[in-house]
This record gives sequence, structure tokens and C-alpha cells, in this order.
Amino acid sequence: MPTFASRRLHRRSPPALAVLLLAGLVAYVAAQQPPAAPPARSVLDDDHEFDAGSKIVVKELTRTQIANLTTLGKVWGFVKYHHVSIVAGERHWDYELFRVLPRVLGAGDAAAAHAAMHQWVTALGTVASCDGRCANLDETQLHLRPRTTWLTDERLGKELGSTLRAIHQNRQVGRPQFYVSLVPGVGNPTFDHELAYDNLALPDAGYQLLALFRLWNIVEYWFPYRDLIQGNWDDELSAFIPRLALAGNADAFKLALMSFIARIEDTHANLWSAIAVRPPAGDCQVPAGVRFVDNQLVVTEYFHETLGPATGLQVGDVVEAVDGTAVNALVARWTPYYAASNQPTRLRDIARSMMRGACGPVSVRVLRQATTLELKPERTQLSALKVTRTNDRPGPALQKLSPEVAYLKLSSVKTAEAASYIEAAAGTKGLVIDIRNYPSEFMVFALGSRFVEKPTPFARFTRGDLANPGAFHWTPPISLMPATPRYEGRIVILLDETSQSQAEYTAMAFRSATHAIVVGSTTAGADGNVSPIPLPGGQRAMISGIGVFYPDKRPTQRIGIAPDIEARPTIQGIRSGRDEVLEVALRQILGPQSAASEVERLAKR
Repeated sequence: MPTFASRRLHRRSPPALAVLLLAGLVAYVAAQQPPAAPPARSVLDDDHEFDAGSKIVVKELTRTQIANLTTLGKVWGFVKYHHVSIVAGERHWDYELFRVLPRVLGAGDAAAAHAAMHQWVTALGTVASCDGRCANLDETQLHLRPRTTWLTDERLGKELGSTLRAIHQNRQVGRPQFYVSLVPGVGNPTFDHELAYDNLALPDAGYQLLALFRLWNIVEYWFPYRDLIQGNWDDELSAFIPRLALAGNADAFKLALMSFIARIEDTHANLWSAIAVRPPAGDCQVPAGVRFVDNQLVVTEYFHETLGPATGLQVGDVVEAVDGTAVNALVARWTPYYAASNQPTRLRDIARSMMRGACGPVSVRVLRQATTLELKPERTQLSALKVTRTNDRPGPALQKLSPEVAYLKLSSVKTAEAASYIEAAAGTKGLVIDIRNYPSEFMVFALGSRFVEKPTPFARFTRGDLANPGAFHWTPPISLMPATPRYEGRIVILLDETSQSQAEYTAMAFRSATHAIVVGSTTAGADGNVSPIPLPGGQRAMISGIGVFYPDKRPTQRIGIAPDIEARPTIQGIRSGRDEVLEVALRQILGPQSAASEVERLAKR
């Protein structure tokens, strides 16, 4: 089952003497053990032909070359995950790409390119018959079928098409894949044998194409939400081939790759190693937080107790322009580089970056009430600021807002204290669980089991198939099992665009309680464990690695966790210091006739 984060062991620090004794014991035990066996050598250790560079130089690309490279990218990825020799790790498949690229680039037409690819694939060796170990696609719990109709496309040519179909028909069941495996107990893919080439000197057209081909095929075969990608996935490969191959420096390469990843529309998917070059680039930020509210960029908080007010910005100001450019124009300019499952989440991330840039003064035009002001706040080093990424209340994890209402924010909860939270909330009419944040610890079962009276399904997953790359199968539903102490009152879960991944999965679990409702707005729409992807140039990307659905197979990706009652902040509420989403939750607990003034008092931040 997913954990959505690595688990860490916590324990008390022993006295100094005990530390020394423990260290001595560890050293003694280690000395008695036989030396660890060196990692098994693979073809990646023995093939060094392109360690210093791909030797591929591309000055321009014709339409014919782009079309031929599109076919090569698909063939290269298909063979990587289907041919018995490559599945077994017998070839350095990245370097094999560089060996065939010159012939494909030099081909005058499609037929010549297909002939070069056919000669290259057949040189891998004859694919023997699978002889009773043939893989078949089990359709009993099939969610997503592999895309294989292109193997019968006459445009591949008779020889290449026939060879690829033979490779597909003779894939074997039960064989591990060298370039991909599935995490035990979870099922998201891991790409342990993909090399990042950290010391690569850019530009290098071959390695830049390799990055695109690797990513495109990982999405094609191992991304559980491939069917949600807008448009034709093959067309995206064609469109980005010239952008990646002709990127003239490291930053251009990173931005092109970032833009490609954004086409997947998965909030988990990004070029996380290169966020520093994503516009607006810079090491400093205005020490004030902004957020899109009612489609306007609004100042919501300060990130420094003295530097924030010194900017001249006030909470509730509407930011209209930065350095003379309208906010809407900046959003349109930067959108291609912001990967997100939905627009509210994209605007969340753009807002977090909007006030970033070079250190020093920046021109900001704001609307304050009915007055337009031109301000010159100073951007400050990020290291000096306390930047928040939550919309919950300050204070401890558990708060009693009144004798009738308990409040629990998951940004600072402890799994070991789950029972004590329930005991502290006992006797209240309702418990507000604020997940407008990312949970500090994995609370799905430790807390969720205390909200149900009987085994309660709340989610199910899809996972990939090593014998049938591109196929995804349903797994059985995941359930909460009842535990004590149990909370008996109303449960109101707060969500918004900051609720992502583990936060969304947690909300699914808590919502399955019969006395629970969700209040808020669209969440990030990126649920499930992530799969990191190493890329050339020392880059790191990731994707959502398993599909997460409700037990009845309703989706969560892109849609997010839809609220039962929609509630959003307003500009006036922000100016007044109110938490209007919490106010709606309180009315659900205290009743619609509860005094507005009392509700506002309890919800004050």
C-alpha cells in the first residue's frame, strides 16, 4: 500500500557512554561479518564508447528527419521493454541509440530510415520462440490496454513491422526487466538502471534526444494516467524533437525538457532538479506571500515579521503588475513551464514564484481598496525568509476552538499521538481536520481507523505489468479497519489547492467515514506514490507511479478530491483576517443558525 513518503525511524538519543558502547558493538559486529559482495557488473559497466559524449551534432532538422526520429524514438522504447536481450540487460541501450542515430539522421526518406532501424534491431539477435512461456494480456482486471496498433502500421515497412511484431509476440512471462522494476508491495515503477550522466557537457544533441526518448517511453509504458493526456502523445514526441535536439545550452535544454514534462499534466511530474531556471528565475523573493483569489493575485501574509511590512504591501492588496508586466500576461508567459494536473494547482505554483527574482527593488503595482499604488519592495534572499506552504491555522496540531468543536491540522501531527487526538476531541460535536497542507506523518490508518465502525473500503489502485508494458491492472480495494478509541462526532475535512498526493489520499480515507464531509475547493489532482526518473545532465524528474481511484473506480487524477460543499476565501475575508473555509466547516458542526459573529470569532486566524 502507498506511503507517499519514506519512513524514518525515531528514537531517543542515548547517553554519551551508551553511544560509545553502541559504536564499539557495531564496529565489532561489522568486523565479524564477511565483506559485502560487490554489486554485480552489468553492461553499463563495460560499454564506455560514449562516456565523453554522444558524437551526435545537429545544426538543423528537416521534416523528414523529425518524422524519422519520431519513429526511432518509438522503436527504441518498444525494443527496450520487449526484446528479450534488452529486457535481460545485455546491451547498453542508451549507447545503442547513439550507434543508430547517425544512420537515421542521414536517411533521405522514411524507407531508408526504416531499413536502418531494421538492420539495427536484427543485429541484436534472433528472437527465439517463447515456447509455452509466452506472456498473455489478462483482461479480467484490465484498466488500461497497451498501445500496440502502431506495430501493424504499413508505414513501418514490411521488414521492420514484421520484426517488431515478432518481438512483441514472443515476449516472455515471469522475466524481470533490467531497465524497470515495480516497487514490492506498492507497484509504482522504479528506474534503477537509468543513468543520469552527471558530468555530461551540454549542449549534446544525442543526449538531449535521449532525455526526450527516455521520458516519452516511460510515460508511454509506465505512467498510469497515460489515457488522460490531452491530444496525441505521438505528436508531442514529434513537436519536442527539434526543441530538445537544437537546445543550444544547458538552460535551454532544461527549459525545453520542463515544458515537455508539463504536457503530461501531472502535478507530481516536473524537472525538479532544474526549478531554479523556471521563470521567474532568481535567488530572492519579496517577503510577502501571494495567492490567486477570485482570479486575482492577492497578498495573504508576510514571510518576515519586519521585512514583510517594510515592503509597503498590505494583506489584501491585489497585485496587478510586476516590473511593468500585467499579472495575467506573466501567467500566460510562464504557464508552459508549470506542470500541474489542473489550473488551480498551476496558479498555486505560479503564485508561489510570482514575487521571485534578482535581489533588490522590484516595481509592483497594487490595487488597495479603490486606490492604485506603485510600490518598490525589496526582494530578499530566500534563506532569510520563513516561507509557508499551507493555508491552515497557526498553533498546535490539536486545538479546541470551543467546547463543541475540535480542530486538528495534519501539517504537524504525530502518528504515535493519534489515539490522544481522539481522546482530546471526545465529547465535541465535531472535529475539523485541516488538510490544506501536506501531512507531517502518514496518518491514513493510524487516524482513519478511528473514524469507522466496520471495515470500510476507501481506495483502489492500478499498477503496471512487466510482461505487458503499457498495461495497467486493477488491484483489490484498500480498507480502513476499525480501531479504538473511536471519534463519534461529525467530521469536516478541509481541502484546497495545497492538498496534494498524501494529503489527497488521506482525505479519501477519512471521507469514507459515514459522518464525514469535505469542505473546500479543488485539490492538486496528483494522488499516489511517485517514481523518480534520472535524466541526462544530472537531471531528475518524476511521475505519479500508481493510479489512485475510489473503490468504485471513480478517478482522482486531475479532478482531485471534489468537496461536498465548495468554499473559498474572498479578498474581503483575507483583509479581515477571516478563514472563510473554516467558517463553513463550523456551520456544518454548529448548525446553520449559529451566530455569524461567533463563527467568525472561532475561525479567526
